[in-house]
Amino acid sequence: MRIVVHSKKLQTDESVQEYLDRRLRFALSRFSPRIARVAVHLADINGKRGGVDKRCRIVVGLVPSGRVQVEDTDDDLHAVIARAADRIQHAVGHELERRRDGARTRSVTRGDD
Repeated sequence: MRIVVHSKKLQTDESVQEYLDRRLRFALSRFSPRIARVAVHLADINGKRGGVDKRCRIVVGLVPSGRVQVEDTDDDLHAVIARAADRIQHAVGHELERRRDGARTRSVTRGDD
């Protein structure tokens, strides 16, 4: 699973990169055969003004097509990464379950013809 990180107006050090990689691999590893790519966009919305301004958007490209996206904000970078990783895990699982259930419904319907 390839994870690409983009950061805008936000300095990230190696420890943040490692934390992000570890959290996403843990959250998405069971879905890895169905994941084509993962893009993470980190941004500091307000810059030096402070406040709840760290944004983490995670976009997962699925095989054979489609994507799932979540976004979250917080004043702590590690907290927003953790929450976004949890949310993308649930979102990808829900999307893949929806696809699987749709395929089952179609195959049962075709069998009744």
